[in-house]
Amino acid sequence: MIAAVDLWPILAIVVVVGGAGTLVGTRRRFRRPPAPPPTPAPLPEVLVTELAPRPTIAEPEASLAQRLARSRGVFDRLRGLSGTAVDAEQLAVVEEVLLRSDVGIATTDAVMGALADGAPQGIAATVRGALRAALVPERAVRTTADPGRVAVWLFVGVNGVGKTTTIGKIAARETREGHSVVLAAGDTFRAAAADQLAQWAERAGADLVRAAEGADPGSVVHDAIGRAASRGADLVLADTAGRRASSTNLLDELAKIRRVADRGPGQVVETLLVVDATTGQNALSQAREFQAAAAVSGIVLTKLDGTARGGIVVAIERELGIPVKFVGVGEGPHDLVAFDPDAFVDSLLEP
Repeated sequence: MIAAVDLWPILAIVVVVGGAGTLVGTRRRFRRPPAPPPTPAPLPEVLVTELAPRPTIAEPEASLAQRLARSRGVFDRLRGLSGTAVDAEQLAVVEEVLLRSDVGIATTDAVMGALADGAPQGIAATVRGALRAALVPERAVRTTADPGRVAVWLFVGVNGVGKTTTIGKIAARETREGHSVVLAAGDTFRAAAADQLAQWAERAGADLVRAAEGADPGSVVHDAIGRAASRGADLVLADTAGRRASSTNLLDELAKIRRVADRGPGQVVETLLVVDATTGQNALSQAREFQAAAAVSGIVLTKLDGTARGGIVVAIERELGIPVKFVGVGEGPHDLVAFDPDAFVDSLLEP
């Protein structure tokens, strides 16, 4: 039995703890409740029933002169020449400008001869007339074949000039004009070429015929023409391999593809050589190499906006007699445009 005196410490602890709990509970019971949140103000009545369209800031379309700013810059000194009596110093400026722009020696000599007797209309106007006279007058593009046949455009050119991209842009252009188009991925030596063409076909809403890497290019073009004929398509755009034109195998291959494409129901109505304007005189050399091998009917000059040597247009047309039919003046699908000789010369020489 525990002695009574031993219980006093325990009882004291119980009393203290119990009292503390009573005090805490009392403090909790008398704590002030939180204030209620303020009542939100009523929303104003909505008076607008129709939403106005969000305004857009449209970029103004660049002019041809702006797109050809690099080539135009070469002609700055020539445009600054004044007077009708041309002295030796001015002739030297004209000659330097023309050669720097890659118009070629033959065209430069013709311009210098035109200036020899003076420039009654002004130096820039005289140069303009001589350059315009050097350009081929006829550059129509044929999109139709004889009755019962399918029009075919063959695209030739070395690798790296933008040939496949050019085909895609022309496909987009032709479909916008209401033509049904079939693309033939005839560059079977590069798998990437067929993949790239497939992307353009999807963007342009065109059909595509392709084969495995290394397949016979002629058979791809033949199948594309057959599909176009069966579906009533208007135009076949056929890609070809892009090795150097000096290769005998390539020349034989191009000749074979052309024979296949020109055999019923197909008909080759255009053979377009794609060249890179930034290569200058190399573009002229390529045009010479392909001219005899592929019976080139027109030139597509890509990247004209990226070079100061835009005069290569004049050199190609004057020396080879092949018209430039399309030029690339930007990266967008709408930046491959039909070549306008008057607008081109004016972009270089007008103030």
